[in-house]
Amino acid sequence: MNRELALEPVQLAGDTRRAIRKTSTGKIKIFGHSKSGSVVRATMLILLALAVLGFLTFDYKNVDFSAALAKTWRNIQTVFIQPRLARGTFWGAMGQLLVTFCLGALSTIFGAVIAFFGSLLCARNIANASVAALSKSIVAVVRAVPTILWVLILAVSAGLGSVAAVIGLTFHSAAYLIKAYAESIEEMDQGTIEALRASGASYWQIVFQAILPSSISYMLAWTFLRFEINFTNAIAVGAAAGAGGIGYDLFMAGSFYFDLRELGYITWLVVVAVIVLETLATKVKAKVK
Repeated sequence: MNRELALEPVQLAGDTRRAIRKTSTGKIKIFGHSKSGSVVRATMLILLALAVLGFLTFDYKNVDFSAALAKTWRNIQTVFIQPRLARGTFWGAMGQLLVTFCLGALSTIFGAVIAFFGSLLCARNIANASVAALSKSIVAVVRAVPTILWVLILAVSAGLGSVAAVIGLTFHSAAYLIKAYAESIEEMDQGTIEALRASGASYWQIVFQAILPSSISYMLAWTFLRFEINFTNAIAVGAAAGAGGIGYDLFMAGSFYFDLRELGYITWLVVVAVIVLETLATKVKAKVK
C-alpha cells in the first residue's frame, strides 16, 4: 500500500507534464484551447478579412488621400484651435446650453421615478417570476429602439418641440434605468427581505426600509450616468426634434452655415459642460456613499 501511495504522486506529475502545453522555446502557454476561444478568433479573422476586402473593393472615385488627409487636419485645427462665436453671444450660447441641460435633467428625473417603480416588477427576488419575465421583455423591447427614433415617433403625435424630446428621452431612460435598478435590487441580501417578511413588514415597508437604503448608492450612480447620456442625447435631438438648445446651434453651424470656428466654439462649450457635470456627479456620489 505504501508502494502504491509512493507511485501515485509520480503518476499525477507525469499526467500534469503531459497536459501542459509549451511553446517552441520551452515557455508554458497560458492560454488554453476552447471552443469559445476558437469561435472568437475565427469571428475576428472573418471580420478582418471582410474589412480588408471592403477597403480593396471600395469605389474611391479617384480621391487624393494625401490631399484629403491634409484638408482634414486643417479642419481639425480650425475647429479646436481657432474657435470663435460669429453669430451669437457667449450668454446666448449659455442660455441654449441651459435648455439642453434642462431637457436632459427632466427626462432623467421622470425616467428615474418611473424606473424605480418599474424595477420592483422586474427584480426576481421581490416580484412574481412571471411578472418579472414579462416586465423584462417589455423593457428590453423599449430599450432596443434608439432614443432618437423614440423622439421622432413621438414627434408625430406631440409635434416637433421640447415635449416630444422630453417624452422620447424619458422612454429610453426609464427602460435603461429599470434594468439597472432591478439588477441592483437583485444583488441585495435575500436574508434581509425574508427577515422583514417574517416580522410582519408590509411590501412597501420592505421597499422603503430595506431595498431603497441598500440600493440607493448604486441607483444614484446609474442615474447620474444616464443623465450624462441624456445630456448628450439632448444635443442630438435638439435639431432632429426641433427642441432647440445647443444642439440646434451646433447643427446650424455645422450644416447650414458651415462655420468651423463657431462649430469649434460650441464643441468646447459642450466639452467643458460635460466635465463639470462629471465632477459634480462624482462629488455627489461620494457624499451619498
